[in-house]
Parts: sequence; structure tokens; C-alpha cells
Amino acid sequence: MFKRILVPVDGSVTSGLGIAAAVRLAKDQKARIRLIHVVDELVLMSTPEAGMMVGEAIDMLRDAGKAILAKAVARVRKAGIVAESTLVESVGGRAADLIVRDAKKWKADIIVLGTHGRRGLKRVVMGSDAEEVVRNTSIPVMLVRSPGKRR
Repeated sequence: MFKRILVPVDGSVTSGLGIAAAVRLAKDQKARIRLIHVVDELVLMSTPEAGMMVGEAIDMLRDAGKAILAKAVARVRKAGIVAESTLVESVGGRAADLIVRDAKKWKADIIVLGTHGRRGLKRVVMGSDAEEVVRNTSIPVMLVRSPGKRR
């Protein structure tokens, strides 16, 4: 039923829980996983120091995103699952929109993501973006909550 699983990642603990859930699902369904990381360049532009060294900071965000993706891909492949990855950049757009767009383009059968990720400069794809993904896609979504966030 689920052969193509899209997993947004940001390097947070909850993101790791999303990867683990996607791996379990992929094993059960004999599916493949696509990992996506969104670099939000607008976060840098919202600080008073934005005019200084923005290019270098964006390069650092890209490099960090590539490292997060490489680690996630290695984890998925170690579990015996076919994995691919993509780094998407956003200037002013919502991460959720980019995730939904990529899921549709890749023809994902399900999106698996954590509900709370990083904030501030480290904010990439989780938290309220998870809610936006759910609202804006017709693709099934599996939300994975952090153990500390349960009620």
C-alpha cells in the first residue's frame, strides 16, 4: 500500500523518531524512502545583522542540511531500505508547502514527520509546519510525536 515514503528531516530528536517510524513502515511495506531537508533562508534575513555575511550563513545552512541528509540516508540504508534525498531551499516560502510539493512531484504514498523540531536559526521543517503539511496535502500523513510532547 505504501511504496514511496517521504520523510522531512532536520536533525532533531523528533525528526529521528520520524525516520525510525518510516523505516519500520518501509520494512513492513517493502517501500523506499525519500528524505527531504528544507533550508529556510528567510530566517537569516530576519535578524538585524542580516546584511552581513548572509552568503556565508546560507552556505553553512546548506552544508548542515547536506550533513543531516547524509546521516539520515546512511541510517535508512543501514536498515536495508532504499533511500534517496533532496535538499530544498526556501526564501520566504513555507517549508510545509515545499514538502507537500515534493511529495506530490515524487508521488509519495505517505509523508512521515515529527511534530516538533528545531526553532530559531535551527528551525527547518517541523513543529507548526507539520500541521501545515496535514492541512495542505491529500497524501496520507503519519505524525510522530516526541516522548516529552505527549499529553
